[in-house]
Amino acid sequence: MTRINRRRFIQYSSLAAGAGLMAACGNQAEPTADTSVDTSTASELQKITFGTNWYAQAEHGGFYQAVAAGIYQEYGLDVTVQMGGPQVNGTQLLMGKAVDFFMGYASNAIKAVEEDIPKVTVAAIFQKDPQILIAHPDQGIKDLADLKGKPIFISKAANVTYWPFLAAKYGFTDDMKRNYNFNPGPFLADKTSAQQGYLSSEPLAIAKEGGFDPVVFLLADHGYTPYATTIETRQEIVDSDPDLVQRFVDASIKGWYSYFEDPTLGNELIKQDNPEMSDEQLAYSLGKMQEYDIAIAGDAESKGIGAMTAERWQTFFDDMSAAGVFSKDTDYTKAFTLDFVNKGADYYQR
Repeated sequence: MTRINRRRFIQYSSLAAGAGLMAACGNQAEPTADTSVDTSTASELQKITFGTNWYAQAEHGGFYQAVAAGIYQEYGLDVTVQMGGPQVNGTQLLMGKAVDFFMGYASNAIKAVEEDIPKVTVAAIFQKDPQILIAHPDQGIKDLADLKGKPIFISKAANVTYWPFLAAKYGFTDDMKRNYNFNPGPFLADKTSAQQGYLSSEPLAIAKEGGFDPVVFLLADHGYTPYATTIETRQEIVDSDPDLVQRFVDASIKGWYSYFEDPTLGNELIKQDNPEMSDEQLAYSLGKMQEYDIAIAGDAESKGIGAMTAERWQTFFDDMSAAGVFSKDTDYTKAFTLDFVNKGADYYQR
């Protein structure tokens, strides 16, 4: 498997101990190209760095599009997109001030509250987490409930994200778990098994390597409700420069609308940062994001991409605290703010 297919390792990795997270950023990815657009007014723009959670890919497309199309510039920003990788700890980078904003995940945001780490989620680009379970066809697997008792290849990080949800809702048990090492070989060898994956990546790889289209279950369509591809920043930035936060959020959202309309500019920058990324994979990923309404669904249809609601955060917290992922006395409301989103789809597209 290529490194692209291993990217979920970092998104779903659990937070390290508080001291480790606050330590100096010793495990940064190799420097990536500064994708800021070069203009004569660049010196007048406010320079910031946005860190992604993995190697450049279509799932980051709106941010790259905002750079390539000059949208960030229109908002007075000179943005460097710093590509992530397997050694990147986003919370460490953010709190160590190596980046100003980072691509986060709702579960990690609440875990940060439990660790007394002052970061906050200011927008949620993906209304649906693209996490999936994949099964073989012609095995009578029609629903997630049909996987009960079957061997399922999952990563260790799944134990603190979606597995407790599956155990609570579908009665999945620990004896079903098999270690997933981001290689589809064991899954392909056992037709009775299932494995974890990412909607916009693993199904394509399995179709090419295994010669069949797998059965795909998007967990977000079965009650697993975290926001994904969020925008996080330090609480101090929200407090000291809310105008910066608003401009970055608005420009990023407009970048996503632009990317969904025509991804050409963003994809060129993605391939510059990540030469391993193929046109086929980019097209497949974009198509799946659109087919499954990953970014524009539910609240985002009217409130705009990036939308969040307090009710949605509470539902996710209640479900996952009941499953034992979070402490029930955690003040999850510290994980997010609604001050910078929900302006309406028309506002971002004008």
